[in-house]
Amino acid sequence: MIIKPFPITTARRSDRAFTLAELLISVGVLALIILMVAQLMGHASTVSSAANKHIDTDTEARTVFDRMAVDFRQMVQRSDVDYYVKGPTDYVGHGKGHAWGKKVKPGQEGSDQIAFFSEVSGYDPSQGSPSPLSLVAYRINDSTGALPQLRLERMGKGLIWNSAPANSNNSNRPIPIFFLPLTIPTMAPDAFDPSSYDNPSTYETIGPDVFRFEYCYLLKTGKLTDVPWNTDPAAGTVHTSLAGIGLGDVQAIGVTIAVIDPTSRALIDAAGATSLFDLASDMADFTTAPGRGVGNAKSFSDLEYLWNAVLVGDATQIPPLPGVINIGHTSNNTPVPPAAAKAIRIYTRVFDLRSL
Repeated sequence: MIIKPFPITTARRSDRAFTLAELLISVGVLALIILMVAQLMGHASTVSSAANKHIDTDTEARTVFDRMAVDFRQMVQRSDVDYYVKGPTDYVGHGKGHAWGKKVKPGQEGSDQIAFFSEVSGYDPSQGSPSPLSLVAYRINDSTGALPQLRLERMGKGLIWNSAPANSNNSNRPIPIFFLPLTIPTMAPDAFDPSSYDNPSTYETIGPDVFRFEYCYLLKTGKLTDVPWNTDPAAGTVHTSLAGIGLGDVQAIGVTIAVIDPTSRALIDAAGATSLFDLASDMADFTTAPGRGVGNAKSFSDLEYLWNAVLVGDATQIPPLPGVINIGHTSNNTPVPPAAAKAIRIYTRVFDLRSL
């Protein structure tokens, strides 16, 4: 019997490899997907970074305004005490704005200053303990040589109600410490001496990212002005100073500040040593003039509008010099990165002196 071998057949493979074209298409699609995801992540990171910057500036502005609200709420409002506030140029020692317009001139300070007596706790070095009465002041450190620069500072100098020793009945004892004719600059000359910018014991930094500070008055006549008394005969009794009235004509004080986040500050400082100073100088002072409201009345938001116009317009895209592309500069031609300027936030709060 002859046994035939079982026939061996070669099994066909049902699978096959990818072609080169298919591999190229797959790689291309994968690269496109990765690129889209990267762009989405980058966009999300940018949005998140901007949001974090705004949160930082919002938080700082709220902290500063809350501190001011406490100080204004406890303000000693009397006609026989002194106030260090801005007013007309003939109100000696009290006008601190830079010519009520743009550009700081030699010898001037860029931002306003304000000082008043308040029944808030302060530190009195001579007593060695907190006092129930303070001389409160706010200013921007405008010094170009001191550090930190362009930051909002607050002074809370502790006082006592009467300057005489508690156990003394001497009829020749000094008058109560804060009543006229004593004035604030006389009582605390170091607080308003430009050299005190380098003296950290006088002021403390309360707004490290606040680089511009301006305020105005809402009078009881309804007028918004940079003069703290009524000058309109049609609205009531006219005054020429604070003598005899104090802030009696003032209903509210509106404060406007500009806040920059640390990252944007670093970018502007890196662009030019005086860039932030020049940018702050481009931001106009409040001036009493017709506004854009009903009947051409000014609004507290007018100053915000002017400052924002500088940040997105004048300071970042002024008319170019002949033959020079001058985009991203101040009016002094110092460089300011447009992205950093646009990240600056402007805030305004009104403190009603009648209800505080």
